[in-house]
Amino acid sequence: MKENQVRILVLIIGYVALVTGSGCGTDIPTASSGTNRNDDACKLNINLSGSLQNPAFSPDGNSIVFTRFRNGYNEGVSDLFIYNLQTGELKTLVSEGSSNVNLPGSVWNGTSNSIVFSSERDPHDEIYSIPDTGSTGDEFQLTSRQNKQSFEPSFSPDGQWIVFESHNIDVADDGVVTKYKIDGSSGYVNLTSANDNCKQPNWSPAGNRILYQRAAGGLWAIWTMDTDGGNNVMVTSSDANSTDAVFSFDGQWIIYSSENSSVEIANIYRIPSGGGTASRITNYSGYDGAPSISPDGSKIAFESTDVDPDESAGTAIWIIDIQ
Repeated sequence: MKENQVRILVLIIGYVALVTGSGCGTDIPTASSGTNRNDDACKLNINLSGSLQNPAFSPDGNSIVFTRFRNGYNEGVSDLFIYNLQTGELKTLVSEGSSNVNLPGSVWNGTSNSIVFSSERDPHDEIYSIPDTGSTGDEFQLTSRQNKQSFEPSFSPDGQWIVFESHNIDVADDGVVTKYKIDGSSGYVNLTSANDNCKQPNWSPAGNRILYQRAAGGLWAIWTMDTDGGNNVMVTSSDANSTDAVFSFDGQWIIYSSENSSVEIANIYRIPSGGGTASRITNYSGYDGAPSISPDGSKIAFESTDVDPDESAGTAIWIIDIQ
């Protein structure tokens, strides 16, 4: 073989290795990232403009649902998409001209085969659900209150309840973790106090605990509680800024994003669900956040950008094998 043919073959092999993404642990379609990382994370090959955020795995682990903000990180109109990790197929789930946002974690329920999200439709944000086989127009409204707005919902494992954060209209702080039975029989049950400013609740796979983030001293920490609001436990350290938490499917771990003394911008960590020593999962000089873990515990999907997300044009979705 001639020298130039060998050189071309080497380049092709290198390109294929990059695109198939050995660090993803499967044949997931990935893209050349142009980013130097100190881990084996792979950028998903999702051909969409805007900021891609909040990936959450399907119950079978073969797909993710995510939010696309059209105008940049947390900016403007946003839509929901489903991306098949095996085929690379991209499906529009909800796109009707308002801000539709899913939370990472337990938002795609296998019992009801539905996805829960918040939508900023008139007169204010409320919680909606849509069949995972649906499209725009198939969603239906779950919550409806004149004096409260609702964000960041997740399902109980049996699909009968949702838990979400409540706020007074046009107030970003003073979040209250609230649960609601989707048949309407329970009313709205507040699990935390407005004085504590709690956000982003996620139900445990076992159904017996709910995690959330709580502000104190200018920093966020991850807490857990019983489903009636009792037995509150702070899981992460009070000297780090920890957000965007989810349970692993076996309930043993909490996966979250953290800024601390070891990182300049947030990366992904995990910690035992009862508290303990945290370990770092991603290793990047940029931002990694909003993680979700696959049902088999082998992969984490997350959003990432090379700078602080508030200073970026938007994030992309990445995946990393953790086994």
